[in-house]
Amino acid sequence: MLMSVALAAGALSAVVGTGASLLLLPILVPMFGAVEAIPIMAVAGFMANFSRVLAWWRSIEWKAVFAFALPGMPAAAAGAYVLIHLPQGWPETLLGLFIMALVPVRRFAVVQFKRVGLTLLAVAGALVGFLTGIFLSTGPLSVPAFLAFGLVRGAFIATEAGASLLVQASKIIAFREFGAISTVDLLYGVIVGAALMAGTFLARPIVARFADHQFRTLMDAVTAISGLWLFYFGLRSLL
Repeated sequence: MLMSVALAAGALSAVVGTGASLLLLPILVPMFGAVEAIPIMAVAGFMANFSRVLAWWRSIEWKAVFAFALPGMPAAAAGAYVLIHLPQGWPETLLGLFIMALVPVRRFAVVQFKRVGLTLLAVAGALVGFLTGIFLSTGPLSVPAFLAFGLVRGAFIATEAGASLLVQASKIIAFREFGAISTVDLLYGVIVGAALMAGTFLARPIVARFADHQFRTLMDAVTAISGLWLFYFGLRSLL
């Protein structure tokens, strides 16, 4: 089941630029717990973003990558430190609440930030990086920032993936240094990442037929359902 969902998640994220973790976390968290599931998904996400960087290498806007990633990398390490020191049950509960909040926050960001420069992109990198360290699923927040920078199509996909790649690398290293990710977790992450990469290429012709508004609605639905399930799972652990 995990591999099937990973294939579907890879297909979804290939078209809309995000969404893989929103599908996978509700399965990984009950299996491993949030403190272990987030590092596993970080490894998988690193692989998925690496494949996008390779595919669109010539389209990367490096100024935007470094403006977002340089403040985002230490912020992600700080977020990872906060995550592994939260009391049992709180990571899952807060993760669910955060994911549900992504729906209105994403819509607000799209409306408010029509155009941003390197400075605002760096601020977004620090904020999103910290939240990524704790919650992982921050794609709906980073996407509006890169779109507002003026990136479209291949340049958007490649630049967002390149910045996320560096932030995720920092987070994986931090988890490793804090003793929060084992060799087995790394292996799980590689397996899930391979499925994400395969899904990106195998199912893209099918999902590409959907209209943009259908994908936005689908992403909001997936986000809300994923957040609600994770919140329920975390709340049950607290009670």
